[in-house]
Amino acid sequence: MSKFLISCGGTGGHLSPGIALAEGLAARGHEAVLLVSQKKVDARLLEKYPHLRFARLPGSGFSLNPLQFLKCIGSQARAFLQCVRLVRALRPVGLVGFGGFTSAPLVVAGRLLGVPVALHESNRVPGLAIRTLGCLARRIYLPSGISIPRIRAAATRHVGLPVRREFVRQLPAAARAATGLDLTQKVLVVLGGSQGSGVLNDWMRTQLELLASAGVQVYGVTGLGKGQEGVTMLTSKLGVPVRTESVVFSDRVAQLLSAADLVVSRAGAGTLAELIRCETPAILVPFPEAADDHQRANAAFFASQGGGVVVDQTRLANLTAEVLQLIFNDGRLRECRFNLQRMGRTDPLELMLNDLEQITATSAAAARNPQHAAA
Repeated sequence: MSKFLISCGGTGGHLSPGIALAEGLAARGHEAVLLVSQKKVDARLLEKYPHLRFARLPGSGFSLNPLQFLKCIGSQARAFLQCVRLVRALRPVGLVGFGGFTSAPLVVAGRLLGVPVALHESNRVPGLAIRTLGCLARRIYLPSGISIPRIRAAATRHVGLPVRREFVRQLPAAARAATGLDLTQKVLVVLGGSQGSGVLNDWMRTQLELLASAGVQVYGVTGLGKGQEGVTMLTSKLGVPVRTESVVFSDRVAQLLSAADLVVSRAGAGTLAELIRCETPAILVPFPEAADDHQRANAAFFASQGGGVVVDQTRLANLTAEVLQLIFNDGRLRECRFNLQRMGRTDPLELMLNDLEQITATSAAAARNPQHAAA
């Protein structure tokens, strides 16, 4: 049994593909240990996967604030020592990083100890960790059409974001019945995300009555610590009861996306990959404070492929009109779903698994026969 270490903590956008890869490796007879952060979002999501092994790393994100910068350096040093101990104890055949502050210690430890390193970047603007650490990696997985200067083409593969195996489109009627939603009314799902959720949460709360008046059910996921949970029954202009529900966290997002006619969301790469897998049209509101404005690039590509539309945060006053115009346009929704099917034809997880097995097998052969490898 081959072992892999996967650094993927800090945000759901890093952790979800890490879980997908760990489960994919397990299905092929390998073993994976997930290196996660000490954030609450990591602990909450991992509760659903008790069969997976994980270890928590100390760490905090990079900051130009002097005190935060020193804190970052100190925690990264502690995480590096922990990664060295893990690599020596577990003797993995490969290391995989999905970006963020949990990746740097593992990548450096792997390079120093001679273990092949692969990095995956899901956003269309590569993040600081990937740009900085790319020169240390044997393989860099990037979105289609994206490259990183100074990273040799031979090390690059164009692969999408691995999605957890439970993310498949369910029958909408069954998904709605399971979530208590009416089968005959339109359904809008609002995903606040782990960053920048306040704006979308506020928009949802102020527009609930107007949306219900039009006969649109709303199911909102506000984010941990970002709102209150509850169900409210409102009335449409025809006098029909319309359900609205708000939760702070959901571990059945695939079910929600399958139930939805339309989603309003930020434009993190993980969310977009899940929308594609569940074939759910979306109106994207990129988070303007995302690093390097990467969500704007993600959203623009998604819209250019026909999966939905983009509303800039500065035009939030137009969002409700955009929702009502699209959610009742069944022909446009069918067109979006067809485009999403086309976008999801390849399986990023299978591509990554095949490539990782090839990389690690080649390295193992070279270790057994260094003279042949040198030749």
